[in-house]
Amino acid sequence: MMKSVSLRGVLGRSKWSFGLAVVALQAAMLIGCGDSSTDDGAGGAGGAGGGATTGTGATTGTGATTSTTASSSTTASSSTTATTGTGDASTTTSTSSGGVPTDGTPVERHGQLRVMNGNIVGEHGSPVQLKGMSLFWSQWSNFYNADVVNSLADNWHATVVRAAMGIENEEGYLEDANGQKAKAKTVADAAIAKGIYVILDWHDHNAHQHLDQAKSYFREVAQTYKNVPNVIFEVFNEPLNTNNWSTVKQYAEAVIGEIRGQGANNLVIVGSPNWSQDVDAAADNPLRDPNVAYTLHFYASTHKGFLRDKANYAIGKGLALFVTEWGTCSADGNGTLDLGESQTWLNFLNSHNISWANWSLGDKDEACSALKPRSNPMGNWTDNDLTDSGKWVKSKIAE
Repeated sequence: MMKSVSLRGVLGRSKWSFGLAVVALQAAMLIGCGDSSTDDGAGGAGGAGGGATTGTGATTGTGATTSTTASSSTTASSSTTATTGTGDASTTTSTSSGGVPTDGTPVERHGQLRVMNGNIVGEHGSPVQLKGMSLFWSQWSNFYNADVVNSLADNWHATVVRAAMGIENEEGYLEDANGQKAKAKTVADAAIAKGIYVILDWHDHNAHQHLDQAKSYFREVAQTYKNVPNVIFEVFNEPLNTNNWSTVKQYAEAVIGEIRGQGANNLVIVGSPNWSQDVDAAADNPLRDPNVAYTLHFYASTHKGFLRDKANYAIGKGLALFVTEWGTCSADGNGTLDLGESQTWLNFLNSHNISWANWSLGDKDEACSALKPRSNPMGNWTDNDLTDSGKWVKSKIAE
């Protein structure tokens, strides 16, 4: 059983809630006092290498003081400072015109994610688009460590990292559950400490055949990361040996039942048949859980307009999508990069506020890898360490 995680780096939600609490307390004090002498100065390729992988100032204590400074029409932002009874500032938050904080870590800005009206939104209710990297299969990767997570956050400006915990094949979860769980936990805890989001991915093509193991794992991590706002659960990477959405749905319902049974309301992501491309099938018969998004995987050299048509259909039916894996190359992880089509895809995702994680942060000698072979497994890479794909994707994360 994993130990409960420290709440370091989970201040996003408490920071947001604190600001609201201060305003409420301030209002209550003003109403209660009714003292005219009080100055209220008015003034937001997962495959193993083959296959189609696709200035409000509030003071509490002896008195309540409020001053509001209207933001200019050009900046459309404001600052909120909460102070304690000693008069020392404890929190300063800049917000956009839509009420979305513009400073702090990604989790401090957005808090716990949820699905609303076909979008993934933060605690402020506005759509959130995350951008980051998916690590390579855990059993074949040396990059599952805090230094890598910190490098992605600090140097690449990534807001999400995906821990692709390998299930099948040699040394995967089915053979080495404790080892693979430890790797994923290391990444999750590092992301929490850094204040970015993390996807715990059951990286399996046949998850419906490993239902008991998946239920056990997600029951465990749900207990550990229950309602920790950083943590997202991806319960089925890429369904392969079933083209039947009802089979995937039945599996997902069982696993999500384990997660919700622990009292965890974290965002859950579910794959769809045909390498997580058939989101249109899921759209015709979605899960009933209100906090589920559906993953869409694409590789730019292989998957073009026809797959965006499927995505548009799903969006039109009200599904929230999350691209947990995509590549600049062909579906086998290799081939010529298609950066033009990659940009077309990113434009599409941007237009719909769809979050994404690029495949992959690894040094396998293939086109879609972001790192060259034998790159430093502890991060802090220079541009000379990056492949052409890595350089391009890094620039897109920072946009």
